[in-house]
Amino acid sequence: MEKWRNNFFKIWSGQAISQLTSSVIQFALVWYLTDKAGSAILLTVAMFMGFLPQAVLGPFIGVFIDRYNRKFIMIISDLFIALVSTILIFAGAFGGLSIPLILFVMLLRSIGAAFHNPTLLAITPQIVPDEELTKCSGYSQGLESVSMLISPAIAAVLYSSWNLSTIIILDVVGAVVAVITLYLSKIPKQKVKQNTTKIKVIDEAKEGFAILKSNKPVMGLVMISILYTLALMPTSALFPLMSMSYFGGTSTNASIAEISFSIGLLVGSIILGIWGGTKKKVHTIIGSYLLMSFSLIYTSLLSPSDFSVFVIMSCLMGLSGPFYWGMYNSVLQRSVDEQYTGRIMSLSSSIKFISAPIGLSISGFVADYFGVEKWFMIAGIITIIAATLCFVIPDIRNYENG
Repeated sequence: MEKWRNNFFKIWSGQAISQLTSSVIQFALVWYLTDKAGSAILLTVAMFMGFLPQAVLGPFIGVFIDRYNRKFIMIISDLFIALVSTILIFAGAFGGLSIPLILFVMLLRSIGAAFHNPTLLAITPQIVPDEELTKCSGYSQGLESVSMLISPAIAAVLYSSWNLSTIIILDVVGAVVAVITLYLSKIPKQKVKQNTTKIKVIDEAKEGFAILKSNKPVMGLVMISILYTLALMPTSALFPLMSMSYFGGTSTNASIAEISFSIGLLVGSIILGIWGGTKKKVHTIIGSYLLMSFSLIYTSLLSPSDFSVFVIMSCLMGLSGPFYWGMYNSVLQRSVDEQYTGRIMSLSSSIKFISAPIGLSISGFVADYFGVEKWFMIAGIITIIAATLCFVIPDIRNYENG
């Protein structure tokens, strides 16, 4: 096996374990907040804690990712996330596990993730040959899918038998494993902009945006991703409500729908890892949008007795995901010089998350006053608009990054 494969799978095996334990903790924290307060507003605040740092700090974080050792940044990020998790362990041991403290820790963990996630995406092109990036995105999505598939079950078993502080220890262990695999991996030294002795965060962030803006097809895809986030982030939040409110199911039914979605993600990831997608990556992105929009709109037209069909549609929604994210990430990774990758990946995340508060607000209103199924219809239409824009804008339609 080539050296790059050894490095890639060594890093991602550690990241998969860390991702699994973090996902288990995320479920446990949400259930704890639900048990203690049972407030939809509180859960919305918790969700905001998860993405706000990435939306606000992204443009500036990218500057540091491009200027300093990316392997070191990832190690520090993992250790920081583990450290803030220990706050809850000690708080639980001394009876001080309050809701404000949990929300604060969720915010700090999110700041760590805001550094960690784009750095991982920026490191990948340093390790993986250009022609293998899309397939490796499929492998990465596959590991994430497995995590999403089994973490709810693990969290459910542990939450019923362990206290929250004990469960959080798992997250610390997962972070340590990720750090060890990173330390043992060999990552080529990245290109760093020369003739600059002092970091200028604002200027260099502007430079990253200028580079992104100058590449019209990629900038177009990033802007269209705002629509995709507007449609999909609220939809994922409303998934349990769809299962339990509209279809009249229980938490078991909600779990079945989530598992079906995760199975679709896993299957899509495996297919992408083997196939690698179309030569023109935009074509695969458009296909992913169309499959997602079909699944959403069809779901909105189901009767309350059609839960089994909803499970199938959930699987199709999951199936479409890797063909979007795998292609989208590889397009961004290959579109700019290595010394700007961190800024581009961070900026794209920030721009996408701009629409998240709008989507969450609108979807909540639609679900409360018109029915949760109506949001699925709206989300499907928004996704069709995204696909149409990719097709009708010549710069995007004709862009080839094969």
